[in-house]
Parts: sequence; structure tokens; C-alpha cells
Amino acid sequence: MSKLVNKGIVKAAGFMNMKNRINYFKVAPNALEKVMGLERYVGKLVIDKKLAELIKLRVSQINGCSYCINMHTKGAKKLKVTNDQLDQLKTWNVSDIYSPKEKVALHLAENMTLISEKGVSDELYDQVREHYDEKEYVDLVMIINQINMWNRLSISMGNQASE
Repeated sequence: MSKLVNKGIVKAAGFMNMKNRINYFKVAPNALEKVMGLERYVGKLVIDKKLAELIKLRVSQINGCSYCINMHTKGAKKLKVTNDQLDQLKTWNVSDIYSPKEKVALHLAENMTLISEKGVSDELYDQVREHYDEKEYVDLVMIINQINMWNRLSISMGNQASE
């Protein structure tokens, strides 16, 4: 994804032969410029890059987005996320491999992804704030919203995982 964040990518992507239902970069370039603006913001955050990648991967697992699962698994490996962390991601809450700070971020990610079922209670907010300041909380929310948006876009457009 980082390669796509460069200025003008939406215009260039409009000419690509994308293997999905619709070349949404070409059909809605103004919308995708906004999406890419948020992607640029998320890419510059001070939140640990490995944690951000784990959040994106976990959210993609929940949403069942094979395209994003593939991409973020590769991204996590490039960042030297361990195989144990990848293998235990689905069971992060009972694993001792993740720190309390990582666990609360993953908890927030799951609850936001399943917001109609789980919500974000005051208790969860307080738990997150024990480890993250206001700006970091907002940044976590932006990462989680961004990957949820990409998952929904990818799934609805029929994107498939590539090797």
C-alpha cells in the first residue's frame, strides 16, 4: 500500500487493469484521493508500525478480506513480526506473547470492527487511555477505521488475494 500513497496514484491507477469488479480508482478518482489522503495520514503516525500492521491484519481476519489478509501478512513479515505473533493473532486475548499495550489496541480494533455487537464502552476507552494519550487514541481509531474501509471496499469490489 505504501507504494500507492504517492501523489497522483489515483490518476495512474485509473489506467491499470485491476482484477476486480470495477476499477474504482478510475470511476471515482475524487473519492479515492480522499481515501489516499487518510492513508498518507495513517502512514505517518507514531503508533508502532508492527502494531499497526497487526491491527490491520486482525481487522482483515474478522472481516474476511482475503486480499487484505494477504497484503498485511506480507507487510507484517517485512516488519519482522514473528511467526508466533502471526500464528497467535486470532487468539491474542489469551496469548502471553502480546504486551498489555498491544492487547488493549487489538481489543479496541475488534470492538470497533464489530461495533454494532460490541461497541466501545467507557471501560474499554479507559483501558486504552491507560496506555495511549488522546492523540494516540485518535490515531488508533483512524488506523482501525481506515482498514475497515479498505476491507469493505475490497470485498465489495471483488478483490482477490494475489501471490
